[in-house]
Amino acid sequence: MPFGRPHREEKLAKGTPGAVPLGTWLRLHGVDLITMGLMGAIGLGVYFASPAPSRSFPVYFADGQVVYPQFAYPLRKEIIPIWAAALIAFFVPFFFICLFQARRRSMNDLFTTTMGVLKSLITAAVFQVFIKWLIGGLRPHFYAVCQPSISAGAAPSGNGFSSLMYDRTICTGDRKQINDALESMPSGHSTAAFAGLIFLTLYFNAQLKVMSAHNPAYWKMVLFFAPILGAVLIAGALTIDEFHNWYDVVAGGIIGSVTAYVAFRQTFAAVFDFRFNHLLLPRTSSMFHRTSFIASGSSGPFFTYRNGAGMGLAGDQLSGEHLPFTREGGWGWGEEAYVGAPFDASGLNNSSAGLSGGHDGNNVGHRMGHGGNLGRAEAGVAQPHNGVAAPGPAAQQTHGPGY
Repeated sequence: MPFGRPHREEKLAKGTPGAVPLGTWLRLHGVDLITMGLMGAIGLGVYFASPAPSRSFPVYFADGQVVYPQFAYPLRKEIIPIWAAALIAFFVPFFFICLFQARRRSMNDLFTTTMGVLKSLITAAVFQVFIKWLIGGLRPHFYAVCQPSISAGAAPSGNGFSSLMYDRTICTGDRKQINDALESMPSGHSTAAFAGLIFLTLYFNAQLKVMSAHNPAYWKMVLFFAPILGAVLIAGALTIDEFHNWYDVVAGGIIGSVTAYVAFRQTFAAVFDFRFNHLLLPRTSSMFHRTSFIASGSSGPFFTYRNGAGMGLAGDQLSGEHLPFTREGGWGWGEEAYVGAPFDASGLNNSSAGLSGGHDGNNVGHRMGHGGNLGRAEAGVAQPHNGVAAPGPAAQQTHGPGY
């Protein structure tokens, strides 16, 4: 058995295949829960306690014209309040995650996927809060909120070249509103909307196989684009009510999209590879659960990144220089030891990509991506045995290109 030491590392859950007892799940994800709480506390602390960034800005030209009329819009009421954007960003994905349990029927899937959404939202929120705090920018209604004590046509009395620049000391408006008007970059609405709804888009693609090896029903494509439309509408509303500049919205959308992408990839085995993007990546060990956990129905050789549980080397011993800093984690039936995790799944289609060593052609075919181009679920691959996925009935009947 070339991969790992399953007899010493494994723990099998009782119950249905893939089940994770609640207590075990909490121990496996306890560090994440603590980290998320700390991240949330840091974000809230920075948001409520930090001063607004310092900014220099001109007000009038020498002839009395406003230098930046794009910051002279009136203060209006937000079309979508920030609390509403945050609720939409979380509860809409959560609703569909719960709805899809009608077929997935896994509390582990419900908890872990929901945590993925929260990871995206919390990371994006803290990211944008720090940028607001350290960089910020002028909102479109800044002059209306600032109410500068400078008269049009008055001689420049600020600082910088020709004394044209001023700071917030010339503002006579409400202090809280001025603080908020100095923190335009990036848009918190856009960040939250894209962090939650882009995650949902990726989830729809994975669960409904919108982009896969077949032509799906059109309603699946419509559902795929619906969260993107929602995120764009939330972000775009901020330019209508003049709470944000277009570049604030774009920056928030990029931040939210990136955190959604990474959070989804941390949660599932692939992002766009239709063979794997519906498969949860298992959490196998953590600071509170040192021995590797493998749910029932997933037994087999196990790659753990630990000394003596390596990649089939002589004596199955790895020195520290051959091991990563983290010794927790690992997954699957051993393929990743040769070709990497399944986001690189194209390598599994090449029988010479490190797979041929020690395996004959038949076994290589059986090991390819848990069932070749279609994945285990689509190809009907049965329970893996000794690291080799045995072909199911569909795979046994045909070995064409789809296999």
